[in-house]
Amino acid sequence: MINKRLLVKNLLAHNDENSFYDKKRFISIGEKEGKAKFLKHVCALANSNPANNSYIVVGVEDEDNKIVGVDFFDDSKIQNLVNAYLDNPPIISYENIPFPHLPEGKVVGLVTIKSNGKVCALRKNIWKYYGGAVFFREGSISLPKAFDIELKNINSEKVATIEQHARNNIELTLDGVIDFINNRHADLTSNYKVFKEQFVVCWAGNAKRVKDQTYYSRVDIELINEQVKLFYSALDEVSISYDEDTFSTLEYVQLGLGKQQKYFPLEEVVITFSNNGSYKIDSNLVFEPPEYDKKTLHHIFNANNALIQKVVKGIKLSPAEEQDLQYLPDTYLICYLNGFEESLALMEEARPVLKSYDKDIYESLKLALRILRKVRYN
Repeated sequence: MINKRLLVKNLLAHNDENSFYDKKRFISIGEKEGKAKFLKHVCALANSNPANNSYIVVGVEDEDNKIVGVDFFDDSKIQNLVNAYLDNPPIISYENIPFPHLPEGKVVGLVTIKSNGKVCALRKNIWKYYGGAVFFREGSISLPKAFDIELKNINSEKVATIEQHARNNIELTLDGVIDFINNRHADLTSNYKVFKEQFVVCWAGNAKRVKDQTYYSRVDIELINEQVKLFYSALDEVSISYDEDTFSTLEYVQLGLGKQQKYFPLEEVVITFSNNGSYKIDSNLVFEPPEYDKKTLHHIFNANNALIQKVVKGIKLSPAEEQDLQYLPDTYLICYLNGFEESLALMEEARPVLKSYDKDIYESLKLALRILRKVRYN
């Protein structure tokens, strides 16, 4: 069992990116250019390492390897994106790796790429890359290649050594549990469960009882053995259940117009642990978007656009407008879910504006975009 935090450190010890490892300050697969560049690197790493894993570490400064972190990213459908755009797609996963010095909610992203042993190529055009293009790694750069295309196994031993040095042990596991409960989440209700005598899942949050069900807010869930953060949200509410073989979460999101807010189930995730030291994660989107009158939404949509323009121009908002701005991420989200597709582009454009204007509204906007990403991929 690999300790992913150790693996990241071992990869970063190779200061220069190479044919089996790349590092990024961030990735942006919500826009066409960022998605295209991400797919190019995945394709190149898969072709350059047909017999072993390749990795992309996200949240690291390129110049000095400083770990600065990125926002928690929990898109379980990232494989769908790769399958849609690549022929002979590799198996891919994105994991969130906590580091003690990073602020709450920040992690290092670890993308693991496993080739299927065949030449990987772009299936269709995206951004400035043409369908049929094949990419390989040359040093630290992903470049297209049009002739002499041959898969070569040149890194197997080196990658195997790096992964071997990142193997977990009981000391690291115990230290991880103690740190999670006593240090990082001393102010929250914390718990842990051991599965199959091998896996330790820890979770923490503000617990509240409603009838016979316990719900958690400010939720953090980690698979301690591998130092992988399974779930994090400062805003959503989550119910947790488990038995001897599985650990399940059901995430709820709060949505509504103005003060008329309701909780809606968003996604159910079930982790199944096996006796052979493996586990699998299945996610199921259970979200049923609320429907509203189109005329009402059209009025709200135009009002949101006017609010953003006022903020951009530095025009002072009235108390009523300040309150409407608090609900802007939710109302843009509801507009999109009810057919106002241009809301997505407007939300993306509003990111830098709201980030400098109000931290809490900006965090709500990021949550709304996260929900949209999940809905669109499904």
